[in-house]
Amino acid sequence: MNKNLIAGLVAALFASSASAFDPFVIKDIRVEGVQRTEAGTVFSYLPVKVGDTLNEDKAAQAVKALFATGFFKDVRLEIEGGVLVVLVDERPAVASLEFVGLKAFEKDQLKKGLLEVGLAESRTFDRALVEKAEQELKRQYLSHGYYSVNITTTITPLERNRVGINFSVDEGEISKIKQINIVGAKAYSEKDLLDLFVLRTPGWMTWYTKNDQYSKQKLAGDLETLRSHYLDRGYLEFNIDSTQVSISPDKQDIYITVNVSEGQQYTVSSVKLGGEPLLPEDELRKLVTIKPGVIFSREALTETTKKISDRLANDGYAFANVNAAPELDKEKRLVAFTIYVDPGRRVYVRHINISGNNRSRDEVIRREMRQLESSWYDGDKINKSKTRIDRLGYYEDVTVETPAVAGTTDQIDVNVSVKEKATGNLMLGAGFSSSEKLVLSGSIAQQNLFGTGKAAAVQVNTSKINTVYSFSFTDPYYTVDGIARGFDIYHRKTDTSSLVVGAYGSKSLGGGVRYGVPIAEDDYITFGLSGDATVLSVDSFSPLQFQKYVNDFGAANTTLLGTAGWAKETIDSRLYPTKGGINRLVGEVGLPGGTLHYYRLTYQHQQFIPVLWRGYTLMLNGEAGTAGGYGGKDLPFFKNFYAGGIGSVRTYDSSSLGPVDLATDTRLGGNRRLVGNAELLLPLPGIGLDKSVRIGAFLDGGQVWGAGQKVKLADLRYSTGISLTWSSPIGPLKFSFGNPLNRKPEDKIQRLQFQMGSVF
Repeated sequence: MNKNLIAGLVAALFASSASAFDPFVIKDIRVEGVQRTEAGTVFSYLPVKVGDTLNEDKAAQAVKALFATGFFKDVRLEIEGGVLVVLVDERPAVASLEFVGLKAFEKDQLKKGLLEVGLAESRTFDRALVEKAEQELKRQYLSHGYYSVNITTTITPLERNRVGINFSVDEGEISKIKQINIVGAKAYSEKDLLDLFVLRTPGWMTWYTKNDQYSKQKLAGDLETLRSHYLDRGYLEFNIDSTQVSISPDKQDIYITVNVSEGQQYTVSSVKLGGEPLLPEDELRKLVTIKPGVIFSREALTETTKKISDRLANDGYAFANVNAAPELDKEKRLVAFTIYVDPGRRVYVRHINISGNNRSRDEVIRREMRQLESSWYDGDKINKSKTRIDRLGYYEDVTVETPAVAGTTDQIDVNVSVKEKATGNLMLGAGFSSSEKLVLSGSIAQQNLFGTGKAAAVQVNTSKINTVYSFSFTDPYYTVDGIARGFDIYHRKTDTSSLVVGAYGSKSLGGGVRYGVPIAEDDYITFGLSGDATVLSVDSFSPLQFQKYVNDFGAANTTLLGTAGWAKETIDSRLYPTKGGINRLVGEVGLPGGTLHYYRLTYQHQQFIPVLWRGYTLMLNGEAGTAGGYGGKDLPFFKNFYAGGIGSVRTYDSSSLGPVDLATDTRLGGNRRLVGNAELLLPLPGIGLDKSVRIGAFLDGGQVWGAGQKVKLADLRYSTGISLTWSSPIGPLKFSFGNPLNRKPEDKIQRLQFQMGSVF
């Protein structure tokens, strides 16, 4: 058979007048024109093979299939003696992606965005993708406020059927919000309403927060905040009529206008319960937080429906619907609500499925679950399970989903998905504090050893005052009931000669075992036993009281130490608590068997209270401690309490409160301690609700009393001032500046105090 070009084949796809050819059996298939693409790839996309009969329909399908791959810009089929010849003209490959003029972005960051639209090095070149890539680059720049960005694309042909793509970027200047207007507000001043917004005009901290750069997502959040502000204050008919965002001709200034209709303020006239409550009405009434006679609040109404839903969920009604229907009396500006309760069917948990734990064992997560398989669904137990898994500290994110089991009406699965984070740490660092000066620290720690949930750590701290070397190991589930066991070994050296406290030195070597026993969901008790050997050193510059103790009881001491404690924690966050509390009671006693016979007992109560203003938290803290010797022994002076400085009573020098040695003008510490703190914490103005930087206004009080002194509240020292805490990339920073309120002549004052870096 002579070589015939199937010229009419492609045309047959589009025109009915195309030429036809006689069907034939394919004896062989040959591919020509490929350079980078393997012939096998072409064969895999062909809908025909050797032995098939090729007709017009199959030939059309073959051409379509090869064009659809995107690898070729031209495809032809020829017949040569029963052989089907596939001739292709490949599209060029992208050899390189280059960027010129980048300042706001890293090259890899932009390449990642281009990959999502299909353009990347070594991929097939498509001019349509280049246009999409330009739009993606502009989108990324616009999302960061670069509204005047200009992108020029140059495509350069290269050898071996390749192209190089160069994006020349003229970023221009970042557009800033010039003005935000709220039109139609009468009940509240525009200034007060704008204070609710995250977006704002340029200020002294916006260089850090970037909140003066327009963001569609941030604006949507601000509008919802504005809506909530009105709805929570009775304006039931509040509406955002329109929002306009415009930019100046030079694309540097952005103007935002929000038009609102406030409506009238409504008072709640009555609240009724309807539907199928299942629970006694008296019990449900206790869950209703919105009351007749008060100004309507959407927050209170939402809280009511959520409490009722959660209460029903605790009895297994996972899909209960609770809705509030309002009845408006516009003339009297009253609103009555009927809360309809539809409990749905009671359901139980079929399976608990865990995913994402590539390093952690399943048991590490399952033992924190309070919801059990084959038991009734309990929403409270589900939430507690999530909280306990989150508190482990092994995971960046924990999500819990409760999908219904297909084909059933009374079963659900609990799907726990975690995103693991690195739990091993090798850290070297330095810190500085106004009391301990330079502190060098290092640690090797693994919080999730071999995925078992056990923890081990080696830590090193060194400063002019304290040098510590320690090793610790903890098994949080030594028993299946959740009893924890840990071991500690340490070597500690102390030199107080540069502090305001009495000068002495000590070297300690010790170790012990400790246990923790949970007694409730948020309560646990601890107890332990350890041994310690301490060698003291004093000289002529040490207080006579310290010298006398060493003369009476010797420089070398051993301690058989028993400890016991109780703690209850209900705070919402360990890093940035805003509500909840901490209660701790800790006791230690030097037991017979050692040369030191003493006891120490301390109690702390701390409470975090959200206050009226958004993002404000009131922190209240109280601490009390007492100690003494027994069996004819005195309380060792190095076990005394101290107060003053960051962590107790600010503005007074660190450890400077309490009894004074007149001969050396140093502080001796005491056997009783009382400290109280009140601090109003709020986000730093200009950075919105970011809690990593918080300022505070504080009132501190405290004192230490020695043996023979009577505890008098009149002896308390007070101070007030401002504070700043910042969880910076180099570690936590704490600053305070204050004034003493009742300074005495013997007091040592340090108005500015700070601590930088973490001390292990």
